Amino acid sequence: MPIFGTDGVRGLANGILTADLALTLAQATAVVLGQGRTAEARKAEGKRLTAVVARDPRVSGHFLTAAVSAGLASSGVDVLEAGVIPTPALAFLVADRDADFGVMISASHNAAPDNGIKIFARGGRKLPDIVEQRIEEAMHGEKLRPTGAGVGRIDRFSDAEDRYVVHLLGSLPHRLEGIHVVLDCAHGAASGVSPETFRDAGAEVTVIGADPDGWNINDGVGSTHLENLAEAVVRLGADVGIAHDGDADRCLAVDANGTIVDGDQIMAILALSMKERGVLTDDTLVATVMSNLGLHVAMREHGVTVRQTAVGDRYVLEDMNEGGYALGGEQSGHVIMSEFATTGDGLLTGLHLVSEMARQGKSLAELASVMTVYPQVLINVRDVDKDRVADDEVVQQAVRDVEAELGDTGRVLLRKSGTEPLVRVMVEAADAESVRTYAERLAGVVQERLAL
Repeated sequence: MPIFGTDGVRGLANGILTADLALTLAQATAVVLGQGRTAEARKAEGKRLTAVVARDPRVSGHFLTAAVSAGLASSGVDVLEAGVIPTPALAFLVADRDADFGVMISASHNAAPDNGIKIFARGGRKLPDIVEQRIEEAMHGEKLRPTGAGVGRIDRFSDAEDRYVVHLLGSLPHRLEGIHVVLDCAHGAASGVSPETFRDAGAEVTVIGADPDGWNINDGVGSTHLENLAEAVVRLGADVGIAHDGDADRCLAVDANGTIVDGDQIMAILALSMKERGVLTDDTLVATVMSNLGLHVAMREHGVTVRQTAVGDRYVLEDMNEGGYALGGEQSGHVIMSEFATTGDGLLTGLHLVSEMARQGKSLAELASVMTVYPQVLINVRDVDKDRVADDEVVQQAVRDVEAELGDTGRVLLRKSGTEPLVRVMVEAADAESVRTYAERLAGVVQERLAL
């Protein structure tokens, strides 16, 4: 089985993800990313290979960071250990320090027993599949084993957080004075830097979920558990709530009434703001096929084109990079603003969302009303031959029939799982009752036709 998944290497710490694996992966990364014209040119100039390494607060991050740093240093790479910082901060610092690559130890929104290793190339960009494959192959090959002065150094990156905060504050089009923000940091990597940055930007800040102990990351808090944030916002009479996940690469929000504002709505608000300010490249937003139909309708009404990609922020990033687009993301809250970041950044997103509230003098509910969220039903049909879903004529005719009945008022999507014998049936429409009816009808056809 390949060790790289959709977002790096992830699994149970000391189960799948051992110190031995982390060390070997780091050595292989040094072999692969230490090659190429840029790396060789730097070596010719007498410059040493450099990597930035960071982690989220989960307890296993200590030994995994030590293993990664040891693997890199033993391969002749100088390591700057940035400590506990968000994943997007690591990506920014790789570019800011002109490092050769970066390694983030985090399992994002997963529970504390899990951990993961994400590798970023020069410039703070995620690795393409082909490079991950080369690294995996290099794990079984010869390693770099310099001696004497050739071994790497491991130093503390003392001003890592300060550099990131200055970068975030410099991106804001408007300060946040007059806005009371409740921050839920998921007991994760943003627990220190997010409250500091929002306060420095002028907001009044109340913080929850910012007491990491190594075991409580994402435990009933953060972007996957918004009920506590909603309650706090309403109880305190705050203007807005911002929720991060464990490594703070995503952002979801709650308005003053406790209503959730998801990634699609956040993108709609930012897209219109950027269009108004003339910084939305080609008046285009990049989103995945899972984004709500209401986003497409709202953007069309305001002259914004929506480009669709496969599910996953890496595919959004690829399309944005190819077309030079300025804004993209997912319903889950991974929002990418390419002028300021090379990956999803929950702090950047939250700051710009609240900045827009302050700039327009409007509540989040008012801003979010630009988009009507269409009712959506998702049914997972299990134990089916997923590879036949696109070729079975009866299934496809059932899809066409529902699409004809919905017309312009709805949408149908059938997706096969990448890892399980499962097909996901998703239907959206303006009427909630009909959405459920159509979804169950299609799920029944898929089950009958493709059952194993």
